[in-house]
Amino acid sequence: MGVLTHIHPGRFSATLDGDFVVFLVGMRINRPRRVRQWWPVFTAMPKMLRELEQHPELGCLGSSLGLMYGGPAVVQQWRSFEDLAAYARAKDATHLPAWREFNRRTRDNGVVGIWHETYRVEAGAYESIYGNMPAVGLGKAGELLPLGSTSTAARRIGTRPDDAQPVPGY
Repeated sequence: MGVLTHIHPGRFSATLDGDFVVFLVGMRINRPRRVRQWWPVFTAMPKMLRELEQHPELGCLGSSLGLMYGGPAVVQQWRSFEDLAAYARAKDATHLPAWREFNRRTRDNGVVGIWHETYRVEAGAYESIYGNMPAVGLGKAGELLPLGSTSTAARRIGTRPDDAQPVPGY
């Protein structure tokens, strides 16, 4: 059974030991007819994701694919910013040649756009909930823990310990 096919019935939250980094990266095809210029950018990411999955010692804890800002995107959890930066610059990894190729082919012509956002997250400074979901996001990168039916975001993140749930839980 695949990772995304096993549903965890009920309500869960995720926990991840220590600080971590959330990295969002994506692309937007601005000129769809110029396939030869944007296709290499599009096909570079799956190679990087395979490499990161095969080498957990690089520090990537998990990746999820989706659509954001008008194009394909990846949400990743990393053990540290230092691990993320080391991978981005590693001469023997897939990313650096892809980065160079992007700059050579499309950097200034506007055919394809790329973006990324990096967030450093301190231990305990996040909250999550997954209701009747497979393990995704932090729940995939860390550990899923069952929640009671009265848990709220404000309680989970520790801002209002006496917060009341606005709708009945399940």
